[in-house]
Amino acid sequence: MADHPVDEKLPAPKMATTGLQHVAAMYAGVVAPPLIVGAAVGLTPAELTFLTGACLFTAGLATFLQTVGVWKIGARLPFVNGVTFAGVAPMTAIVASTDDKKDALPVIFGAVIVAGLLGFLAAPFFSKAVRFFPPVVTGTVITLIGVSLLPVAFGWAQGASPDADDYGSAVNLGLAAVTLLVVLLLRRFTRGFVKQIAVLLGMVAGTLIAVPFGVTDFSPVADADLIGFPTPFHFGAPQFQLAAILSLCVVMVVSMTESTADMLALGEIVERPADERTIAAGLRADTLGSAIAPLFNGFMCSAFAQNIGLVAMTRIRSRFVVATGGGFLVLMGLCPVAASLIAVVPRPVLGGAGVVLFGSVAASGIQTLAKAGLDKDNNVLVVAVSLAVGVIPISAPEFYHAFPETARIVLDSGISTGCVVAVLLNLVFNHLGRGGREAADVTHPMETGEDLAAPTGKGAGGLLTVRRPGQDRAAATSARSCGSMSW
Repeated sequence: MADHPVDEKLPAPKMATTGLQHVAAMYAGVVAPPLIVGAAVGLTPAELTFLTGACLFTAGLATFLQTVGVWKIGARLPFVNGVTFAGVAPMTAIVASTDDKKDALPVIFGAVIVAGLLGFLAAPFFSKAVRFFPPVVTGTVITLIGVSLLPVAFGWAQGASPDADDYGSAVNLGLAAVTLLVVLLLRRFTRGFVKQIAVLLGMVAGTLIAVPFGVTDFSPVADADLIGFPTPFHFGAPQFQLAAILSLCVVMVVSMTESTADMLALGEIVERPADERTIAAGLRADTLGSAIAPLFNGFMCSAFAQNIGLVAMTRIRSRFVVATGGGFLVLMGLCPVAASLIAVVPRPVLGGAGVVLFGSVAASGIQTLAKAGLDKDNNVLVVAVSLAVGVIPISAPEFYHAFPETARIVLDSGISTGCVVAVLLNLVFNHLGRGGREAADVTHPMETGEDLAAPTGKGAGGLLTVRRPGQDRAAATSARSCGSMSW
């Protein structure tokens, strides 16, 4: 019997190019947190380069754990792991509260180690939440993942920094548009392998087009060392402070929630649904990768949602392709020159490619929602309210400004809040009390439900019975229990 596409091993050239495409798609997301935290600590340019390389190296190790796996560790799905952005705010807060900035990174590393180990122990219990993720919930969360990432792409399209003079300029937006156009043309008019690496080719084309406009910066290549190793505990031995540990434990819960949603999303896309065991193994890889990362001066790791869009678009589902990408990340951590080659890609070019990638995630969520029984008004309400709550951090970034900083770690993640709301509303409307029984009655959300022919089946996978106007519920239930379809 042929291997599932997830377990397929492609020819070496194809593995290399498609793996590099994954790295290119997530590079900016990996290097941004160490650059922000390192700048807050006051690191020198050389130290910033070292910290960035260390995060690339540990992201590669975590990706190996997730894709190849050992024992009960690793979802063995095409997941790229990298530094979670959810930890940036609390880590900069730790830096601000540390009197001697030299101690800030050791304090952060100590907190990450404890949070990672506790998360590793909690993974099998956390994974049991998968039973609360039916299609109406997973579809909502997948859609939110894509929608939440799109502002990142739009920000990249405007330029590297909001403080730059050319931020949002016609040149930057034009480069993003040209990159997007190249990707679309390649996807429309090519086939086979070229079509599958359209995003990578689009970024190469966008980078070359950017050269005459002076947007492409080759100085990182000239300044980078050929060889460099992330010396263990380069910034000092880890320190353990209770406040910092509690803060990053909250981040770990948020990260595990998002990773669970990401695994469910990717499982749908690659047609290997993530069950409880898969999620537990994936969370172990996330948390163990996070616990190991500080040894090599890295930060907390989590699954990267942007690469889900790449899998959805290219339909290359092999986990070994992503493992190859993990190999490139390790290489970049050991060879700064290699890392600098990806850094050459202008941010507007990444933005143009990101529109396709992140939009593909949202589209996958909509496909899942199409199977979720949206002819049921209860399900429509679950989706409507969850999406509304999930986009608050995007549409109104200061909405939670009066809340404590620890609460904002969760609330400012639209994916996390939307996921929690979707799970709770699904329980309330479709399972608890009369909600579980009334969820079976299909009505348009704007109708009262009276005098309508309403299905009373249990949902996806169940037998469908439709209650006639005037027929009581008991009769419809009796018909369903007999396995019939009554009209």
